[in-house]
Amino acid sequence: MSTDTPTPAPTNRERYLAVQRSDEFAGLRRALRGFVFPMTVAFFLWYALYVILSAYARDFMGTKLFGSNINVALVFGLLQFVSTFLIAWLYARYADRKIDPVADRIRAEIGEVTRDDDARG
Repeated sequence: MSTDTPTPAPTNRERYLAVQRSDEFAGLRRALRGFVFPMTVAFFLWYALYVILSAYARDFMGTKLFGSNINVALVFGLLQFVSTFLIAWLYARYADRKIDPVADRIRAEIGEVTRDDDARG
């Protein structure tokens, strides 16, 4: 009979903190930020340009391009929608290639650990 107390298994919280401190998770965050921050800045600058031109360059924004109703302001406004959908599409492609595989690996590691705990009781 031994008087040694068994070492308790790490809790889920400890495991999640270990994952958060891992190089793989840091790389995942870096990859996410490497796309999201520059794209956010670019979109805000593009949107700010649209708003500033609308407020201070009315003659330019009112320039007719096609027919009597299509002007620069309308085209810029529609391009805001186009750029939003383009960014969403680019992010989906980027996430599929760079973010999701790493996130799936991390999730699988945590899932395996959690399932082992459930099996023990």
